[in-house]
Parts: sequence; C-alpha cells; structure tokens
Amino acid sequence: MSRIVVTGATGNVGTSVVRLLSEDPEVGSVLGLARRIPDWSPPKTDWSAVELSSQQADLAKEFAGADAVVHLAWAFQPTHDPAATWRTNVLGSIRVFEAVAAAGVPALVHASSVGAYSPGPKDEAVDESWPTHGWPDAAYCREKAYLERALDTFERDHAEVRVVRMRPAFLFKRESASEQRRIFGGRFLPGPLARPELLPFLPDIPGLRVQALHTDDAAEAYRLAVHSDLRGAFNLAAEPPVDAELLGEMLGVDRRVRLPRTAARSALAAAWGLHLLPASPHLFDAVLRLPLMDCTRARTELRWNPEHTANEVLEEFLKGFQQGAGASTDPLRGRKVG
Repeated sequence: MSRIVVTGATGNVGTSVVRLLSEDPEVGSVLGLARRIPDWSPPKTDWSAVELSSQQADLAKEFAGADAVVHLAWAFQPTHDPAATWRTNVLGSIRVFEAVAAAGVPALVHASSVGAYSPGPKDEAVDESWPTHGWPDAAYCREKAYLERALDTFERDHAEVRVVRMRPAFLFKRESASEQRRIFGGRFLPGPLARPELLPFLPDIPGLRVQALHTDDAAEAYRLAVHSDLRGAFNLAAEPPVDAELLGEMLGVDRRVRLPRTAARSALAAAWGLHLLPASPHLFDAVLRLPLMDCTRARTELRWNPEHTANEVLEEFLKGFQQGAGASTDPLRGRKVG
C-alpha cells in the first residue's frame, strides 16, 4: 500500500487528486500539504499546514516514507508583483525537488502546464517534444518554463527519482468556478457576464483557440502516473479545441464580432493597470500563442482517456459560475456573482 504526499492539496487540482487517491484501494494513505488545513476529511487522508517557500518548513520530514510526491502547489497572484510569485512558485518548487531527493522519495509527479510551451500552431497539435521556453512576458509561463529547466538538472543529478511532468490544458470544474473568478476576473466581475442570453455578441479574437480539460480527468492522469513506472512529459487535453465558434454554439450566441488583438489587449491592459482585473495582459498575449497539444502519449502509454468533452467541461463550469459554486477548502470557497 503506497503513501502519497500532495502539495497544493486544497486547490482546484489538489482536491480532485486527493479525492481520487483517497478512494484508490492501492493507496494506503495520503498526506495533503496546504497553507491552511481544511474542514474537509476524505478517507485515509491527513493534513499538514506548510508554506513551501518558507525556510522554516521541513519538507524532507513531510516527505519521509512517501512512495511519491505529487507537486501541485501554485500561486497565480499577485500579478503586479512577479517577484512574489517567483518566490512561491519557482523557489518553493525547487525546495520541493530538493526535499524529494533528500527524503529518498522514488517518484515525483510535477504539475507543469501548456503554458510552459513556446509559441506554436493553432491548426495542428504538437507533442511533448515541442520546446518549453514559455512566453517570456507572462510570469506564469516564465515560471513554468524555468521549472522545466530545473527539472532537467534535477533528473540529471538524481536519476534514481522517477520524474513525471504533466502538461495539462486549462482546467475547470464546477467547484473551481468561484476561485477562478477571483483569480482571473476579480471580485468586481459584472454578474450579467454569467448570463449568456444577455451578451449582445461574442468577441472573435484572432488566435484565441485553446484546449480545456475537466480537473477530475487531469487528476486521473496524476493517479495513473503515481502507479506507473513511466517517466517524462504528458500532454493532457480534451476535445474539441475551444474557439469563438464553439463558444457561440454552446452559449447560444449567434452573433460573432471580429475583435482585433490590439483592441482586446488594450482594454485588458487598462483594466489590469487600474487594478480592476487580476489577469494580466501578458497572460492574454501568451494564450494567443499557445500551441494545441497532441495527447497521444498519455492515451497510449498511460492508458488515460478523459471522460468529459471540452463542451461538457465549459458547460459545467459556467453553471458553477452562475451559482457561485465552491467547496469546503479555503481556495475553493464559493461566492455568488452579482
């Protein structure tokens, strides 16, 4: 029976991973690390309050006796202070990697992202060999790409540790709606935006074609990776790719209006500069350049198949957004819109 440690265990991905592992008969125990211990008590799960970027945190002690560490912890804000997210995301992750080696943990499953990829095509999918240099202006992409290089060095120096890098598309579930509204839309996002019937038209921005995935489907890939002997990177995404045409059909909005990139970016930059919108225009720039991912390796080698289509993922998320859906952990607390 294996013992698994999960960092970032109370967030969007962490709650799904912990739930699946706690229900897995091959897992003996789960230790969830988070900044604040939740009221949530899944089976076979213990909690520890840990700040990964703190020098006082003894991560090697937390990891002692683990068969695998699943590293999910990530901070998206403050976007106006990239040094703060660098300390948490990059330096905190490097401390996790070092503690994995110090504790003798045999497997590390790391949450990378489609955001680690260099700009790529929107009309064909790329596999895991596509360069991972990110988009340099966006802190999120810059940090994910830097950790890919850090893992290259880690694997060279610690060949005894099996390292898996998950590169999922944008992840959604009903319970994450309130959290993602706060992270990307802010507290003042107008309530009518949650009601498609009130939208006069749907903006059609060149290059805005991305992939989505249900968080539970991503969590299943993490669970499979924990039990496998596979190494390396895995792309994770559902079909079909999401663009203005698909969103229009899903939302029932017939009218699409072509909106130049510069106009959309200028509006986002103004709102971000006034601290009205937490999502930075640099991330918008990156999204327009992210490649579409080929998930053949995950399907054939990991035997992973998502249960939800991209349409189903977004429909579930939108309903959660309208209802202020959340969960009983601090990051996922619910809040009604408008």
